[in-house]
Amino acid sequence: MIVDLPDLAAVEAFGERIAERLAADDVVSLSGNLGAGKTTLARAIIAAMGHVGEVPSPTFTIVERYEDLRLPVVHADFYRLDDPQEAVEIGLDDYREGAAMIAEWPEKAGGFTHEASCLAITLEAVGDMRRAIVEPGAAWQSRWP
Repeated sequence: MIVDLPDLAAVEAFGERIAERLAADDVVSLSGNLGAGKTTLARAIIAAMGHVGEVPSPTFTIVERYEDLRLPVVHADFYRLDDPQEAVEIGLDDYREGAAMIAEWPEKAGGFTHEASCLAITLEAVGDMRRAIVEPGAAWQSRWP
């Protein structure tokens, strides 16, 4: 499925659609080039889940966990990983326990598209707008679109 996101309001509305359907143990994997809008979409999802305040990019911390939402959410950015084993070494499984995860640069952590609970989204810049290519895993089939 392809979703065109012509402006920030469309990205926020798309984030709300995802947040409404998000459940514990789900993974929303966000792929795409630098500047494609991965962090913007992650922020929209987290805000739609009920977070008030800043949502910093986890580029340097790698993982941020939000407990103040309708369900815990882990926001991870794996851009700086050199080896997928590093995700294990930082305790990613512990962060994920009982939470949904939004993963930027998932391919650097071994990918998550093999998981039935993965909603894989590839973002592309198309002129001034963004395009999302959405591939729902088996657990998302009844929830998406």
